[in-house]
Amino acid sequence: MPSQIYIRGLSVPGPIPSENYIARLPVVRHLQDRGGLTFHRPVTFLVGENGVGKSTLIEAIALCSGFNAEGGTINFTFSTRASHSDLYRYLRLVRNAQRNLDGFFLRAESFYNVATNVDQLDEGPSMGLRRLIDSYGGRSLHQQSHGESFLSLVEHRFSGHGLYILDEPEAALSPMKLMTLMVLMQELVSHQSQFIISTHSPILMTFPGAEIYALSEQGIRSVGYRETEHFQITRRFLDAPDRMLDLLGLTGSDET
Repeated sequence: MPSQIYIRGLSVPGPIPSENYIARLPVVRHLQDRGGLTFHRPVTFLVGENGVGKSTLIEAIALCSGFNAEGGTINFTFSTRASHSDLYRYLRLVRNAQRNLDGFFLRAESFYNVATNVDQLDEGPSMGLRRLIDSYGGRSLHQQSHGESFLSLVEHRFSGHGLYILDEPEAALSPMKLMTLMVLMQELVSHQSQFIISTHSPILMTFPGAEIYALSEQGIRSVGYRETEHFQITRRFLDAPDRMLDLLGLTGSDET
């Protein structure tokens, strides 16, 4: 087992009360049916349609790993709104004997809250000669665009030997910046890091050597990126956009 795989797998071993909505999530049912998931590679993608529970699972993995529900490192304790599910109470992680030295949970929907908390902590009691903001690139994340602040976080705050859990990072990034993220990820993987990522991005899914778990109503399976719906639909659309627009009834919709 490579040393950079800090979480080797997960399962949902116990029963969940039927009145709890997470018991009805497809991903939870399938995890129980198959006995869990195993992570074989430093980068794992969870993909699937909206509603199957992939972001709920990502959140539960982060909480079980000690991260704050809204994002950040294990040292972040702020709470804007307690909206997370309690799946983490039923989830069991299989960890490697070697623990990660660094880590971060990034979720697109609450990254603003993380950036605000970084500013608040930086303005607090003196941290000695080094300010907290220095480890995030030296400039407030709020003084940058969403995409710039996200890449600054990855480039400056992610230091390697880390466990990085990302929920839909493509929400902040252009296609070109997604490629920049992949370069940064490769550098971190070469420094003994593991990524577990929920994504809809067919660009991100091409990351070399990554494992992709496709989550659906029918089950969970390991697939190549060319087998994903995301890749196939995107390619079909870009190969013939006029035909696809016609099928959607959108042709000529801008005519007066």
